[in-house]
Amino acid sequence: QVQLVESGGGSVQAGNSLRLSCTASGFYFTIRNHVMAWFRRAPGREREFVAGIGWTVGSTDYADFVKGRFTISRDNARNTVYLQMNSLEVEDTAVYYCAARAQKVVFNPGLYDDWGQGTQVTVSS
Repeated sequence: QVQLVESGGGSVQAGNSLRLSCTASGFYFTIRNHVMAWFRRAPGREREFVAGIGWTVGSTDYADFVKGRFTISRDNARNTVYLQMNSLEVEDTAVYYCAARAQKVVFNPGLYDDWGQGTQVTVSS
């Protein structure tokens, strides 16, 4: 059984930074063989794609609203994916989720097989 555990959320003021981590565990599960992504759900909104990272170096995708501010990366040796979030805005307030799938990065959350429980990020003005 795959387990994805997010950490690193918190409350910060606008303009500051946070780094989220997602550590994967489970028999035979390694992020090396999976596409990993971050989604978020803000109050009253649908879950939306934030960033994704594929198998190959440099294979990343970002939602337009985070380009230039957020960076996704992976450490296969630690089975961990990171989301570095800089220049945070009030609109970034949401629960952030880590997700995994076997194929390429896609924006549809319904196509991801495994999910973490989420970590809350709150940005105040």
